[in-house]
Amino acid sequence: MTSEIKNILLAGVGGQGTLLASEVLSEVLMQAGYDVKKSEIHGMSQRGGSVTSHVRFGSKVHSPLIHEGQADILFGFELLETYRYLPMLRKGGQVLLNEQQILPAPVAIGTDQYPQGIAAKICAACPATRVVDGLNLALQAGNQRTVNTVLLGALSGMLDLEEKLWLEVIAHKVPERFLPENLAAFALGRNS
Repeated sequence: MTSEIKNILLAGVGGQGTLLASEVLSEVLMQAGYDVKKSEIHGMSQRGGSVTSHVRFGSKVHSPLIHEGQADILFGFELLETYRYLPMLRKGGQVLLNEQQILPAPVAIGTDQYPQGIAAKICAACPATRVVDGLNLALQAGNQRTVNTVLLGALSGMLDLEEKLWLEVIAHKVPERFLPENLAAFALGRNS
């Protein structure tokens, strides 16, 4: 176990399961023996607004908030939200990017356009970006609502934590009737 504090910022929009993913991540880290602090910010999350969760872990963590330029991993659930929080990433940090686009209200009603080339801009700003087609993998797992679990599977490959911890926590946090598709989604994400 490292004594150094690590920071993971999750960024998405309401309804993507960002908060459940932060709960699973935090529980896995605690089961691995880390001190974990978590803070969530939801902006009109039920209406597709911005949702972020700060997860910090190490031997002893005093504050749950990640400061600008300090995130080791930016865990992005949606393209535009990931791009918006890119300044939070430290130099040399990593990005896990779900290439899914969820249209903000002005775009959905036709008064604005979704910006183009965002994934390329993120990859240019952070060469250590891993792009995942979370929605397609979730559909392969049998349920589009498992995108968050697909992304947790992808994240699990970036952290030095036992796979069995992830599987145990998912089994504890996800209702039993949805467990098979969530385990399939985790495996697809981990192997993507």
